[in-house]
Amino acid sequence: MFDRSFLYKLVVAKMPYGQYKGWNITSLPVHYLEWFERQGFPKGVLGQQLSTMYEIKTNGLDEILDPIKKEMKVHQNKY
Repeated sequence: MFDRSFLYKLVVAKMPYGQYKGWNITSLPVHYLEWFERQGFPKGVLGQQLSTMYEIKTNGLDEILDPIKKEMKVHQNKY
């Protein structure tokens, strides 16, 4: 069974380090997620979040998060 709270946490999660530190994970550019896919995603929740965003973005499914963003009134931060 899928844990729906995972997507809610994904929508508000921020990148904790690197070039895109402080960005919402849902706003990370595809090329950055592709780099992680080639190098290996980190372990733990962050790795799960990054790999999920990689799958969402590379399959053109970004809009599946829109209802959650709207419900949570999350503004995607880009620096």
